[in-house]
Amino acid sequence: MSQCAFASAIFGDSQSLPCPYWRIWVIIQPLNIEGAMTTSTNSERADTDRDLVLLEHLEQNPDATQANLALQLGVAVGTINWHLKRLIEKGYIKARRVERRKLRYIITPEGLALRARLTLDFIQNSFRLYRLVRERSIDALQEVEQAGFSRIFIEGDGDVAEICRLTCVEKGIAIIEERDHAPVLRIQGLKMFVEWEDAK
Repeated sequence: MSQCAFASAIFGDSQSLPCPYWRIWVIIQPLNIEGAMTTSTNSERADTDRDLVLLEHLEQNPDATQANLALQLGVAVGTINWHLKRLIEKGYIKARRVERRKLRYIITPEGLALRARLTLDFIQNSFRLYRLVRERSIDALQEVEQAGFSRIFIEGDGDVAEICRLTCVEKGIAIIEERDHAPVLRIQGLKMFVEWEDAK
């Protein structure tokens, strides 16, 4: 699984998340899972995720223009404008005019606290989801082993499938490229099912 920044899950681009010198560099690989964020509504989670990405970008480059941010993150300028206004209204960033048509965005102490809180929340939720997928993978593969099979066909892709593949390697179960009368591990979002129809 390749490393990518949190921005890839939110805006479709990759960006590492640098922390100040007294902390380590953080590179987050988000789990791209349907229904993964269950602590709030989808729209609320999307807003807070984008807030975190923008705060990280602005910390790196306070002089970034809305057009540049939109280009880097692969969204419309209007989307960036809406999120920036929202962060300014809540006191998380300040906009200062440095030239006639140029603004500098400064993250306030409240904004830094928000970024730290959102980052911790994201990491904790990601680990929780990882553990959940691992447990379900182990349960499914134990079912396969108990039925006397040592190979499996995985149907599905994305991060959940990658976790299943790693679990197969750890448990010594071969992953085949064609069904070939082997059990099928079918992945649907966070759920996974073992199908035996063609297995002999």
